[in-house]
Amino acid sequence: MPVSYRQIAGVSLERLAALSDGIFAVAMTLLVLGLSVRASAAVHPARPLWAPGALGSERAVWDVLRRLAPHLLTYLMSFLTLGIFWVGQQTQLQSFTRSTRALTWIHLTFLLAVTLMPFSTALLAEDTSFRVPMAVYWLNLFALGLVLLISLRYADRNDLLDDETTPEMRAALERRIVVYQALYALAALTCLINTYLAIGLLIALQLNSVITPRIGILGRA
Repeated sequence: MPVSYRQIAGVSLERLAALSDGIFAVAMTLLVLGLSVRASAAVHPARPLWAPGALGSERAVWDVLRRLAPHLLTYLMSFLTLGIFWVGQQTQLQSFTRSTRALTWIHLTFLLAVTLMPFSTALLAEDTSFRVPMAVYWLNLFALGLVLLISLRYADRNDLLDDETTPEMRAALERRIVVYQALYALAALTCLINTYLAIGLLIALQLNSVITPRIGILGRA
């Protein structure tokens, strides 16, 4: 029987995981690089932060940190976001027996959303009082969750999950995505009241996700 290209393309889970690790590492690094550029600009546009005597005094240091507070806040939020979704993707990849060309492209789409995180973070940090940047940031979060959900359902329909992944485990994986995406949406909606409230709720949800299931309020999600 002749073999088609679709049957042999994109079947390596190891290569997909390696690519994902690299892209997540770059995205996380870009977050802090953007923070470093902002710090230098806050000191003086023509004088880098690392130049001798750039800050001048301790009061100048506190002034720079004060101006960088929104950027530090969004950096923390986005680092947590990328860490959570890296864990989520790795959990899925470990439960697959193999990949297919379609599944590989689903995860490449997921990585596209990952690479947009530094952009949506910078947009939000530019002025945390605006609602549109918060909407863009939430859309980035939604895209990450949606593609992971599509990946899980595709793998389930095409018998790509290993035998150790029980129906209960599959339901838990899907439920976690759906529940957190619903909560992210509700948190983002509070920007209609106050954008800092929305950011605070998003960070609280992310911290809960990190410490789940030991003391998380959504330990069964």
